[in-house]
Amino acid sequence: MKLRDQNDRPDSRRALQLRYSPAVMQPNSSERGAHEGNGLSLNLQPEPTRPPAPGAAAASPESNEVRVNMTSKPGESGGGASSRRSRVNSHSHTHSQPHSHNRGPHHSNPEAELDPPDSDLDSGEPSSSFSELRCLFRWLQKSLPFLVIICAKLVVQHALGLAVGVGLFTTFLYVNKNIQTQVFLQDRHSKLQCVWLLVFLTSSTLLLYYTFFSETLHYCLIFLSPTIEPLGFWEVLWTVGITNFIIKFLFMGIKCLILLMPSSLVNYKTQGRWVMLSEELGQAHQATAPVPLWFRYLVTYQEVDGTPGLTLGVLLALLYLIMKLLGLYGQSTSILKTVRVFLNGEHTGTAATRSQCSEAGDVCPICQGEYRDPRVLLCQHIFCDDCIALWFNREKSCPLCRTVITEKVYKWRDGATSPHLQIY
Repeated sequence: MKLRDQNDRPDSRRALQLRYSPAVMQPNSSERGAHEGNGLSLNLQPEPTRPPAPGAAAASPESNEVRVNMTSKPGESGGGASSRRSRVNSHSHTHSQPHSHNRGPHHSNPEAELDPPDSDLDSGEPSSSFSELRCLFRWLQKSLPFLVIICAKLVVQHALGLAVGVGLFTTFLYVNKNIQTQVFLQDRHSKLQCVWLLVFLTSSTLLLYYTFFSETLHYCLIFLSPTIEPLGFWEVLWTVGITNFIIKFLFMGIKCLILLMPSSLVNYKTQGRWVMLSEELGQAHQATAPVPLWFRYLVTYQEVDGTPGLTLGVLLALLYLIMKLLGLYGQSTSILKTVRVFLNGEHTGTAATRSQCSEAGDVCPICQGEYRDPRVLLCQHIFCDDCIALWFNREKSCPLCRTVITEKVYKWRDGATSPHLQIY
């Protein structure tokens, strides 16, 4: 018994030394690689004295060595690692598949194949819009020959109407520009030029009505319906457009007659008021001329429509009349203000004394000439009466200090005609 106890004591001391020895817990490089690739491998051994048996876990009393081999088998490494990682990664919503460096079978995660990768929703919008534009461009590119053929056919069918529209528009631009130039020249305007403009407008109007004499388009000027059959949408639109231009031509001719009046009867300021009043009346005439045409078009119905078609047409016509009356009511306020200015005149300032003119240098800042009927404004700046009246056709403040002088800009005193096309 004593011998056995003496033999056991060195073994126990050696076991304690192995337990607390730092060299025991240090795996070698081969085991570290196995730990990284296969899972967990823990070898408890001191400094190697004798090569252990491969794949065995034993305790030899002769070598005093305890070794625990926890290296998993090659076939089990992929499954064990994947099961452990799936439990860890279930909280982070990742679906990465661990790969084994061994030659064992590869186990794939079915969730990684089913779940699509995260994508930004916003990043898809520009690409989709670009694809739509690309498809539209391709469609236009393919349809371009057909569109050219259709446009050519429409131009041939409506060649006369298109030519009339282009001629009316170019005539309007030419006459309107020349009338503004003649009004700006004041007393120096050309009487001959005004006569030419008047003749040109009259001949253009008569030629147009002569060309379409069978349609009696001149009835629209006196609020009657022309004899156009059938009266469809495009016919109404074309007739309203022609009537609108003809009314513009008539009142532009009236402006030419105003310019032809002698300056002894109509000075520049009075001339501006007459021109402004004629333009306001012309716009009122343009607004009321299309009413009979559109009313007739809305009320007209086919026999197959029956009573519902007639009822709907009457309701639409009444709605159109209500909207037109509201528009005319708003336009009447502008006409009343224009008539008030025409009768009373506008006061841009008081007459300037000779001393005030001398202090200002006896030179008008606008025309750079000597004062003619000088007027002093509220800001004490002095200008010629005609010069400042011309300025207030576009502005309502002093040309020098920008002090507001008038509450309203009195348009159309410069002889301009509104290019707005009144089609309803």
